[in-house]
Amino acid sequence: MAQATSSNREHLAGDALVAGAGLAGLFTALKLADAGCQVTVLAGIPRKGGATSTWAQGGIAAALGPDDSVDLHVADTLAAGDGLVDEAAARALAEDAPARIADLEALGVAFDRNADGSFSLGREGAHSRNRIAHVGGDSAGAAIMAALGKAASSHENIHILSGWHAADLFVERGVVSGLVTRGGVAPDAPTLIFRADATVLATGGVGALYAVTTNPTGSRGHGLGLAARAGALVSDVEFVQFHPTAIACAEDPAPLATEALRGEGATLLKADGSRLMEGVHRDLELAPRDIVAREIATEIARGRTVLLDCREAVGDRFAERFPSVYAACQRNGIDPVAGTIPVAPAAHYHMGGVVSDLAGAASMPGLYVCGEVARTGAHGANRLASNSLLESIVFGARIADAIAVNSTSTRPPKNAPSGGAAPTGPDPHAEQIKALRDSMSRNVGVARDASSLEETLSLIRGLEAQALPQASGYNNMLAAAHLIVAAAYRRQESRGGHSRLDYPQTDERLARPTPLTLTEALLTCAAPVTKTA
Repeated sequence: MAQATSSNREHLAGDALVAGAGLAGLFTALKLADAGCQVTVLAGIPRKGGATSTWAQGGIAAALGPDDSVDLHVADTLAAGDGLVDEAAARALAEDAPARIADLEALGVAFDRNADGSFSLGREGAHSRNRIAHVGGDSAGAAIMAALGKAASSHENIHILSGWHAADLFVERGVVSGLVTRGGVAPDAPTLIFRADATVLATGGVGALYAVTTNPTGSRGHGLGLAARAGALVSDVEFVQFHPTAIACAEDPAPLATEALRGEGATLLKADGSRLMEGVHRDLELAPRDIVAREIATEIARGRTVLLDCREAVGDRFAERFPSVYAACQRNGIDPVAGTIPVAPAAHYHMGGVVSDLAGAASMPGLYVCGEVARTGAHGANRLASNSLLESIVFGARIADAIAVNSTSTRPPKNAPSGGAAPTGPDPHAEQIKALRDSMSRNVGVARDASSLEETLSLIRGLEAQALPQASGYNNMLAAAHLIVAAAYRRQESRGGHSRLDYPQTDERLARPTPLTLTEALLTCAAPVTKTA
């Protein structure tokens, strides 16, 4: 959190300031702009991979088929969330889905359709119906982001700025009045305050806090950390979803073998050729992601490999049907048509985040959160496949409605600030970040226990003790990791995406959200501090 000082430059950002130019940020901005609001979007510092949304392969879940309904979509969401889904949030998600799909089509997104014009819908894990709307097979994220980027960049009410990334919330008398931003990754990078009537964090998730992840490098919990450092309430942050089938290779981030492959009948095999999920779950490969991920992780921990066999289910159609996965296989010397794909779980999605209501409002006045940084209650302990992109557009529209009601249409000045300093050379905290990512994957992954969590908490405390106060981005990352590990330490049960080896059973007394402040997280577990170089 930051206060104004005479040395801080300020810029008027208009009715709304949106931090993040992924699906959640751009969709929210477009809805606000169409309502007549003046919006500034901070696209941040360009990083390898861009927005996580661009990488999404599966598609968007929506009850669009003749055999489907909102009630069935809600029921599947509740079941996958393992007792922690807020039913009102799940219903908002399912009820608003068709209208939001129509919004994307109006922006030029061409969803796959059958010869009769109906949606070509796929099925993924834990869905009882085919309800996944795809674009180009496995290119939904890229296609949607291209359409949103084109629309946002040409909208007269949207001002997109690159080079400035959110560092701290700007708070005046308990109300969020904007963001303190940095124009680079160095602790002495230039600082600029953006003021706005409403501030929207759409900064993405936490996957790149882990060494093995499907997320781009920018997904390191910055929004979660900066909100918590300012005093915002977070919840359910122990629930990290590990995608079961990242391609096991040397790439960082790990390329994804979309769940749609299993939806078309691809099978998971042990090294001896037997079915991995046989006898584990009635839905076999289409069991909820946490169950499949744990089974694969257990097999790998025994020193064995797990293979995704698409030869019969997809075969010669692979390159056309799943071009992104096919290209990733080719880069790594894998032929998915004639052979199998080695897979492993990878940090993929964060179910928890900054607590928000059904209009996207956080616990601090003036602050809204959208997308993976938010904890809307729609995902509970384990997100239902392809509900993530849906959450971004459903709650993006709701946030826009809430902000537009109080809009004063304050036009930002035409002399918008230029971008900050582009990163030059290595990140000054690269060594510490590597140590953190390695520890998170080793100790806070698919399965955890008290001793492994204590080890990582000790490391984080050591890194925090050495961090410079002005290194906001790095401190936000450490805060996000601290919250996740502390919440995992506090939840003494196994549920959804949180599996404790020392507490393997589900405790029904804990079938509730776990709100947390950073202050409470800092007091969790008095483990000794590990000194770092």
